[in-house]
Amino acid sequence: MVCLGFVLLALFSYGPIPDIALRSLECRYAPLIDVSQFSDIRWVVVLGGGHDSDPELPATSQLSESSLSRLVEGIRIHRLLPESRLVLSGGTVFDPVSEAEVMARAAEAMGVDGDRLVLEKLSRDTGDQARFIHEIVGDEGFILVTSASHMPRSMALFRKSGTRPIPAPTDYRVKKRQGTGPGAFFPSADNLRKMEMTVHEYLGLLIGKGVRLSLWSLNAVYSSRFPVGK
Repeated sequence: MVCLGFVLLALFSYGPIPDIALRSLECRYAPLIDVSQFSDIRWVVVLGGGHDSDPELPATSQLSESSLSRLVEGIRIHRLLPESRLVLSGGTVFDPVSEAEVMARAAEAMGVDGDRLVLEKLSRDTGDQARFIHEIVGDEGFILVTSASHMPRSMALFRKSGTRPIPAPTDYRVKKRQGTGPGAFFPSADNLRKMEMTVHEYLGLLIGKGVRLSLWSLNAVYSSRFPVGK
C-alpha cells in the first residue's frame, strides 16, 4: 500500500496526467468571448468559489483565486452588456460574512455600480445556488459564470432546476503553453491540486446521478408494490 501510494503520488504530481484529467472537464464548454449575440440578456450570474472575510484586507484579497477569476469574468461580460445586472451568488458556510457580500465589495472596488448588483446570500452549495437563482431570474435566459472545471456540474444542476443558463467558463487551470519551462519536468503541488479538483467534480457528478438513480429505483419499487388505484 505504501508503494502504491508513492507511485500514485508521483504520477499525479507530473503535468500530463493531471492536465488530461482536468481538461476532460474544462473543455466541455467553450469560453464566451463574443457576447454580441446575447445583447438581450439581462442577467450575468457569478457563482462564488471561496473566500475569507479578513477585514484587514481589501475585498479583492479576501476572495479565493477561483472567486476572483469568476468575478473578473462576470464584470467583463457585464460591461459588454450595459443593460444587464450582475448577480453574485454565495452564502455563509464556514465564514460569518456571505460570499456574495465580499464579491459585491470587490466588484464596487473595480468600478461596478452598486445599483447594478443583485446579491444571493442564502446558498450553501451549487444545488442551492441553482434554486435561489431561479427565483431571481425566473424563466429568462442568463449567462452563468463559474470555473471551467465546475461548469459541467453547474450546468446540470441549473438545467435541472428549470433555468436556461448560457455557459461562460473561466478560471482555466489547463492552458496551452507557448513554451516549456524547467518546471514542466518536475513534480509539483499544483498538479496535485488539479487532480483534487478533478476528483471533486467527478464525485459531484456521480453523486448527483446516483441520487437520481436511487430515487428512480425507489419510485419503481414503490409503484410495483402499490400500483395507482389499488
